[in-house]
Amino acid sequence: MTTSDAFAAGTSLFGVGDLAALAQHTHKFESRYCDRLVAPWPAGEAVYRDRSPVHHVDRLHGELLLLQGSADMVVPLAQAEDMAAAMRAAGRDVELAVYDGEGHGFRRHETIVDALTRELAFYTRVLRLGT
Repeated sequence: MTTSDAFAAGTSLFGVGDLAALAQHTHKFESRYCDRLVAPWPAGEAVYRDRSPVHHVDRLHGELLLLQGSADMVVPLAQAEDMAAAMRAAGRDVELAVYDGEGHGFRRHETIVDALTRELAFYTRVLRLGT
């Protein structure tokens, strides 16, 4: 196995694809959170770009499952939508499931069950676990 073969599948639950967009569009409570984790914004914009997966999908090998709540105020839905679009534009396999009314962290029983079921089916298919 080479390092390019190491990533067969990944799942992102309400994940960040673009740190710069997050710094600009997250809610007020989290607005300066990335300053300590990444770099002060906007002075560290180059670092944000370099560490954002959405700008490096051409280097990914494997499939991606994105699970996102439509009402997420911490990591807005646009993060998942933009990551999915970038993956598709690069010819990568991606699946996006958006849960209406869910925020950052799924709360409803039916959402949790669906997300776990999707994730299991995704890994079973991609990793060929049922064969």
